[in-house]
Amino acid sequence: MKYNDVAKNKNRFTITAALPYTNGPIHIGHLAGVYVPADIFARYLRLQGKDVAFIGGSDEHGVAIPMKAKKEGVSPQQIIDKYHHIIKDSFKEFGISFDNYSRTSKPVHHKTASEFFKKLYEEGKFIEEVTEQLYDQEAEQFLADRFVTGTCPRCQYEAAYGDQCENCGSSLNATDLINPKSTITGSKPVLKQTKHWFLPLDRYEEFLREWVIKGHRDDWKPNVYGQVKSWIDEGLKPRAVTRDLDWGIPVPVPGAEGKVLYVWFDAPIGYISSTKEWAEREGKDWEPYWKDSRLVHFIGKDNIVFHCIIFPSMLQAHGDYILPENVPANEFLNLEGQKLSTSKNWAVWLHEYLEEFPDQQDVLRYTLTANAPQTKDNDFTWKDFQAKNNNELVAIFGNFINRVTVLTHKYYNGVVPAADQLTDHDKQTLEDLKSYPGIISGLIEKYRFREAAAELMNVARLGNKYLADEEPWKVIKQDESRVKSIMYVSLQIAAALAVLSEPFLPFTSNKLRDIIAFDTLKTQPNWESIKKESELITAGHTIGASTLLFAKIEDEQIQKQLDKLEATKKLNAEESHAAKAVEPQKPLIEFDDFAKLDIRTGTILEAEKMPKADKLLILKVDTGIDVRTIVSGIAKDFKPEDIVGKQVTVLVNLAPRKLRGVFSEGMILMAQNSKGKIVFINPDEDMVNNGTAIS
Repeated sequence: MKYNDVAKNKNRFTITAALPYTNGPIHIGHLAGVYVPADIFARYLRLQGKDVAFIGGSDEHGVAIPMKAKKEGVSPQQIIDKYHHIIKDSFKEFGISFDNYSRTSKPVHHKTASEFFKKLYEEGKFIEEVTEQLYDQEAEQFLADRFVTGTCPRCQYEAAYGDQCENCGSSLNATDLINPKSTITGSKPVLKQTKHWFLPLDRYEEFLREWVIKGHRDDWKPNVYGQVKSWIDEGLKPRAVTRDLDWGIPVPVPGAEGKVLYVWFDAPIGYISSTKEWAEREGKDWEPYWKDSRLVHFIGKDNIVFHCIIFPSMLQAHGDYILPENVPANEFLNLEGQKLSTSKNWAVWLHEYLEEFPDQQDVLRYTLTANAPQTKDNDFTWKDFQAKNNNELVAIFGNFINRVTVLTHKYYNGVVPAADQLTDHDKQTLEDLKSYPGIISGLIEKYRFREAAAELMNVARLGNKYLADEEPWKVIKQDESRVKSIMYVSLQIAAALAVLSEPFLPFTSNKLRDIIAFDTLKTQPNWESIKKESELITAGHTIGASTLLFAKIEDEQIQKQLDKLEATKKLNAEESHAAKAVEPQKPLIEFDDFAKLDIRTGTILEAEKMPKADKLLILKVDTGIDVRTIVSGIAKDFKPEDIVGKQVTVLVNLAPRKLRGVFSEGMILMAQNSKGKIVFINPDEDMVNNGTAIS
């Protein structure tokens, strides 16, 4: 079977990073799984002199957007504008070096996605079917997958979404759910007929077996290859490329009114449209980056099926584009032993980290890389974050650079000394240094970033060991000439670290380049020169002032983060308890029964305790109709003096009852919050007139 997956131009790379939904900020799970490894790879390739297009953007058409808008009581446009800027600004400040970061709401994307769909439509690549979809009769609309929850048919998880079970990871259709429920109204949806277009994935099984199962058995990560093989072995089915929704890209064919392109179809095309936007801005031709380029997708494991089966099938159906060379998807990162959850706020949010740990981007980058969930889920803990900083970045990397620069200024006023005579130990150390670019390159090119970062730290260990073995602070008293050679060798290691650290620790690399004064060197060290040359900075070069690369992170800073998580855990437990405590719905009543209730706003004028009764208060309430006495069982939650003047909601036509000798003429409406405290049900607006009817 003919397909295009080998670029003729081996030096051109198109690197994509999964488009984040603009329904919330970025957290450490996103960074560890996608954006930090993608950035390491892009920065490394640039250092190799490759032609790189590192492409990203915001996915602004997912059903999660209108869901978030509905929850916050704003428009979808307000949601995407808010979070797009938070995400984009956070990425920039964190050093994710996108060549272009776009938005799927831009005209260039709408045009690109529409043209892609029309080409496949006109060539008969879709099948058209009338199917039964879940429909909310109360809301009078078809339900997008994320607007439906129910029991997963595979693992019996009771809160699965209509497109995916977050418990077992199974991809679902909303109609697969057991006991489905609309998240809009809470009602049980019905099946209703609707017309849609489908991509017949079953027609691409042979292509996928040839391309992935045979072609990438040995070079794709086992977690990715295994998931793809499992999907194909189960048999692929047609998948809808359109849906009934009012938010998204309108389906650009006749008879498709009220329908938009399914987000899984339009979002990956966002890589192409973002590349077009970048190329136009830079005066480049975008086509070579999608037709003769080494394409690599960086994603999390929840996106494997879309980037290894569905998007490649779309590209194959289109016929003009190259297929990905690799899709090095990572597994999930947990937080303090628990699964990350945006809905439960169990996360470390990037924009908050940047505020709370200023100028410490590289600490988080290093920790996430060292704990990368490359082939299995891994865990982030704040204690480990502190240890990675204090015991490795500060004590190994930072300590070596500080000692070298301080001693160079102390002994030679910052001037690189000439080596008098190199010993065998000196020569072996410089030879060992030459091996590291090749070792690190080999690991990065196999997408083993965790091991590559460990080898970078080994370069700093090489320097520390060399200094510890040679002890220039002692030798200076007996042999000043020998110390010149020791400091010369040490400075070569420091210069190498400035280059080799750039993919992993870009901010540190820049600081170190400034300390060594790279800008004043006639020839700046690079990745290749470290491999081949023993002299990276020459004798007579003057380095800059010594500054600390990393600061120690104190216990108090870590405890603050742990306290924040503990507060989140406590709040989640309270909300969970409250949710479980919700009483089931009472039997249905007719509208006429409801219409009998006369509910009005009122104001408490007087309040006193009922004699010999711990729970009861005697209230005088202005109902707008009259001033009447109401006995209410709220004495344990409210002091009489605290509620005088309080506006309340009153059932005024409740038959009077005699309570401990006092006639009560109505009922104050109350509710219980998640902490078990009784609260008043009162109008949102201040000073609603007493006697206003509630209906």
